[in-house]
Amino acid sequence: MVSAVDASPPPPLPSSPPAAGRGTSPASGEEKPLLSVKGLDAFYGDLQALFGVDIAVGVGEVIAVIGANGAGKSTLLKSIAGLIASKRGSIAFAGERIETLPAHKIVAHGIALVPEGRRLFPSLSVEENLVIGGQLGRPGPWSLERVFRLFPDLRERREFKSTALSGGQQQMVAIGRALMSNPRLLLCDEISLGLAPIVVREIYARLPEIVAEGISVVIVEQDIEQALRAASRAYCLQEGRVALAGNASELTREAVSAAYFGT
Repeated sequence: MVSAVDASPPPPLPSSPPAAGRGTSPASGEEKPLLSVKGLDAFYGDLQALFGVDIAVGVGEVIAVIGANGAGKSTLLKSIAGLIASKRGSIAFAGERIETLPAHKIVAHGIALVPEGRRLFPSLSVEENLVIGGQLGRPGPWSLERVFRLFPDLRERREFKSTALSGGQQQMVAIGRALMSNPRLLLCDEISLGLAPIVVREIYARLPEIVAEGISVVIVEQDIEQALRAASRAYCLQEGRVALAGNASELTREAVSAAYFGT
């Protein structure tokens, strides 16, 4: 089901997005969602950034969160990850309320964030940056060897400082570091930012392999076409509110344009 108002000139959309992970949609009623966000308000000081946001992510599902700059996309991910305290609303993960937990405990529960801008440690090598991600020792399939199989370029550069890598390789390290915590839910914030299209396609091509290991993924993107190709469902935020929600394959250009631009 898709809901939005009518629109004017739309951004480009794929004709039929091949989603990386269909998983179990919470909307189907077949299974409780892995992540459930209800009525979430978030603030930066006195400035409110999110207003009553509701989203749900099923087991093995890939969800896209799209919207213009300042729409609240990154704030939503940071709230889920415990980096921004929510004043109202609830965040439940695997049936447990987590909105009051600090970030390190949320990681221990199985949620990992790939932050906007990558945020690698510049003085550390590729391998050292990856190892940091596994410090909690959560059991699971992801290890140094498994990350190197996912991103072979990193194996060849394991002793390089992160500053010696290309932007795409740095993004691979950031994703690999998050995977080293063996999460059940991976939050990806603007992973295509500043990267050449060919590099973006290469990174997104690895997404099905990540999902195949039993991980659900939330992708925050301004690249609407790429996001909808990767996802089974999508939410569009506009000025901190959910303006559109539906199956990625059913979203029309008009509906996306209306929700994205608020027209």
